[in-house]
Amino acid sequence: MDEFFKVFQCKCAKDMWDVLEVTHEGTNDVKRARKHSLIQKYELFKMQQGESIVEIQKRFIHIVHYLIGLSEEFDKEELKFKVLKCLNEVGNLR
Repeated sequence: MDEFFKVFQCKCAKDMWDVLEVTHEGTNDVKRARKHSLIQKYELFKMQQGESIVEIQKRFIHIVHYLIGLSEEFDKEELKFKVLKCLNEVGNLR
């Protein structure tokens, strides 16, 4: 019902689309800030103390999928290396 009231006064489909896009995805500035924040999380990504392989995989995939949704592109080899490097850093601490 909230969605209906957001677009109720719109005159055309394009206006409706624009309202819903900003509501659900944010403005371009919001998208840019979100992308910058996620890139930083990706670059600083590390396995956390006591984190299982399944947990690190979920967290990593979550970050990567959001970045892909924001038009970031990754090479599969780059992603594999990033995860392996993170695991090696934890292995060296023990």
